Amino acid sequence: MTEGGSPRSLAGYPWKSDFARRYVAEGRQEGRQEGRQEGRQEDVLAVLEARGFEVPAELRQRVLECRDSEELDRWLRWAATVQHLDGE
Repeated sequence: MTEGGSPRSLAGYPWKSDFARRYVAEGRQEGRQEGRQEGRQEDVLAVLEARGFEVPAELRQRVLECRDSEELDRWLRWAATVQHLDGE
């Protein structure tokens, strides 16, 4: 904590133990993976919207809840080639 009572940032802290370095590296890796998944989810929806589709709430939720990278790749290819969405 700083004198004003707010927590200090750990950015740039030189982690000394092997355990701490591994733990921080794992956290960064997980964060990058989550970021890629979120980006891919947004890509699927953006492709559909750019193609003029109004994405139903149920489909939007299914895409945003997907955490499987291979499944998201399939969603993206589908979004680029689908001719119509159910209900349109």
